[in-house]
Amino acid sequence: MKFGSVDNPELIDFTLPADHPDTLKALQKQPSDTTEVYVGCAKWNKADLKGFYPRGTKDELEYYSRQFNSIELNATFYRIFPPEQFEKWYNKTPDDFKFFPKLNQEISHWKRLNDDVAPVVDNYLYSAVNLKEKLGCIFLQMHNNFAPKDFGRVISFIEGWPKEIPLAVEFRHTDWYNDKTVAEELYQLLEENNISNIIVDSAGRRDIMHMRLTNSRAFVRYVGANHPSDYTRLDDWVERLRHWTNNGIEHINFFVHQNIEKESPLLSAYVIKKLNEELGTDLKIPNEDSGGQQTLL
Repeated sequence: MKFGSVDNPELIDFTLPADHPDTLKALQKQPSDTTEVYVGCAKWNKADLKGFYPRGTKDELEYYSRQFNSIELNATFYRIFPPEQFEKWYNKTPDDFKFFPKLNQEISHWKRLNDDVAPVVDNYLYSAVNLKEKLGCIFLQMHNNFAPKDFGRVISFIEGWPKEIPLAVEFRHTDWYNDKTVAEELYQLLEENNISNIIVDSAGRRDIMHMRLTNSRAFVRYVGANHPSDYTRLDDWVERLRHWTNNGIEHINFFVHQNIEKESPLLSAYVIKKLNEELGTDLKIPNEDSGGQQTLL
């Protein structure tokens, strides 16, 4: 994941911004007594996660899904898989595992939410629903040149999204969050339709760290910089997630990326260990007892 990468991460101020004033209001609309926590990587293939799999591993997803409880499924961005493929993924994974698939690029980057996108969305969902109860939250990521001039397309897409399927959205153009009028209209639209506002923590794009939740789901895409600061940044996130948990958040979906992805399982294991300590969760720490090759710093 090259988005927001920098050559000198030691020069970046990684301090998490304060919560948007309306974040706690969004959480307290329907506070929950329990919090579901899902932490994972973006991919499971051996080429990217070099060193994660024990020698002789034959099925990467089967092994991965017994180390983590979730995956941010980026493969679905590049192609729309047939229903049979989703069924295979469903059958390979444990009962408590969840997938968080990205909407296909034809929807977000080619058709750019225009008026004729509905059949593509329907085709995608026709396949994805075969994950059944293992379907976590689908997410939409727009191109960084998709600007608020096309807000009308966003309204049509959000209002037409099937309410029974959770959705999170990520905008990258600066004006979605730095133009106050646009931002407030976007937040209101997402809140009214129970859509999650994705938070992206990346070194080179601190300008889009809006820290604004629009419902009781924190969908966080954390991008490490392959630098020692990655761990202190995660400490800060654990503290923020603890704060949100104390204020009734229902879902935490936290996915770890790296520009050199082989370190993602290490960071994921680190944040899981911290969440177990601070939030009282009981998530498995990846590779802790499975003979994997990586160890925590």
